[in-house]
Amino acid sequence: MRVALQRVSRAEVRVRQGDQSRVSGRIDRGLLALVGFTDSDGELQLEWMADKVLGLRIFPDAEDKMNLALADVGGALLVVSQFTLYGDASRGRRPSFIAAARPELAIPLYERFIALLRARGAVVETGEFGAMMDVELVNDGPVTLWLER
Repeated sequence: MRVALQRVSRAEVRVRQGDQSRVSGRIDRGLLALVGFTDSDGELQLEWMADKVLGLRIFPDAEDKMNLALADVGGALLVVSQFTLYGDASRGRRPSFIAAARPELAIPLYERFIALLRARGAVVETGEFGAMMDVELVNDGPVTLWLER
């Protein structure tokens, strides 16, 4: 499981359908999590990642030190599926996505990850699995972390 995690002052994901689009998820202060899965992912990886994302102290305290977690600042999460996190561009010019979990495995993992975050008290907005999406964000800091389990 891989997550590209960005601290944001705001973020929004719009699902595109032809020349139309609609907002699927929107947050103010919080975290944007681009999430990808591979075939060996399961409950252990999902639980570890949910705890890690929610426990990371990457928001500034009164002394401007990264010392506060998402709940400490009343933030929310925007979780967007991103199979391209498992893209391999080490050979040739066209990335291979063979390591990315197929939808029949990835969809339940994505849904379970969201459920785990919510069960831990997080406010979670989402993208739409498999849809063409536009993600707009204001990266606060900028702070971006790569998490893998």
